[in-house]
Amino acid sequence: MPVKLTEVAREAGVSLATASRVLNGSARTPAEDIAKRVRAAAEELGYVANAQAQALAKSTTGLVGLVVHDIADPYFSTFAHGVQKVASLSHHQVLLAGTDLPSEDAPPGDAELAAVRAFISYRTDAIILAASRVTDEDPRLAAALERYINSGGRVVVLGATKIAGASSLMVANKAGAMALATALIEHGTTHFAILAGPAERNTARARVDGFVEGLQAASLVPLATVHGPFTSRGGYDATVDLIHRLGLLAPTPNTTTGADTSRFPSPSGSPLCILVANDVMALGAMTALRTHGFRIPDDVQVAGFDDIPTLRDHSPALTTYRLPLEQMGQRAAELALEPQLRSPVTITGEVVLRESAGFTAPTTGK
Repeated sequence: MPVKLTEVAREAGVSLATASRVLNGSARTPAEDIAKRVRAAAEELGYVANAQAQALAKSTTGLVGLVVHDIADPYFSTFAHGVQKVASLSHHQVLLAGTDLPSEDAPPGDAELAAVRAFISYRTDAIILAASRVTDEDPRLAAALERYINSGGRVVVLGATKIAGASSLMVANKAGAMALATALIEHGTTHFAILAGPAERNTARARVDGFVEGLQAASLVPLATVHGPFTSRGGYDATVDLIHRLGLLAPTPNTTTGADTSRFPSPSGSPLCILVANDVMALGAMTALRTHGFRIPDDVQVAGFDDIPTLRDHSPALTTYRLPLEQMGQRAAELALEPQLRSPVTITGEVVLRESAGFTAPTTGK
């Protein structure tokens, strides 16, 4: 049976109220010698303080709720690490929930709503929503969070939000995608297709808009745009779809000479470059291309977005737009735990040109 606070009070020779003030964090603390006696008794008996009692005494639970889409995605795990760094400095623990595994019969958005309701029930001091927002915010979610904010909770949203009282951490998704497309065009690429990610996600739409505007500025249009989940499998399947849509043919080596008897068809003479709305999709795209006999970057080039940490394990190295993912998590936690900070805060990144787009050494630039 768990040790009760009354047992600690009896062992220390103090009243129940005194023991509670010491162990539950009340601002009204007794003399230090009495406090030491209470803590020693608690240690000896193995007493664990009641979190709800501590929350009532301190008006804080020391908890932060973080909602991500898929914790296995390096984008979100790196972001979460940044949140945890800042939270630990302010003596907070992070509760983590993912929205990628809802029940089969649940309507869209229910996984996020369930996570938020659980965090509210745990009286978390703040909630950070890092999963990409959808076009139409769930009114149930907005209402729950607005009530939570009105009760003293703090909410930080990654991206724009209409939730009254919430803080926003804005990411230069559109500007970054436009900068990436522009950098590739400046280095001679003129033949593009787009893997767009999920059509309902604001992040995917912003990045696709940036790609398209970057191409339009050079009087170019994508040969095709294919949507798919922000996953490696999503990138693989979307690339197979793209290959079939465009009728792409991989080079066929001559078995006698070893030379290619056909080349990848490109009206401009340069390889097709596939602009992908995130790195995880891009890695799936590269796997699909290799499976279908295309060489990267000789036949097809690939560019992603995010610069997730695991890219160092892949070859050829992926051209991408680098976001400071851990710093983003840190900034989100600071907005959540330091109410004096003003929002919105905007995070920008930089273009990184690597082997997957025909560059022999990494090149960076804003």
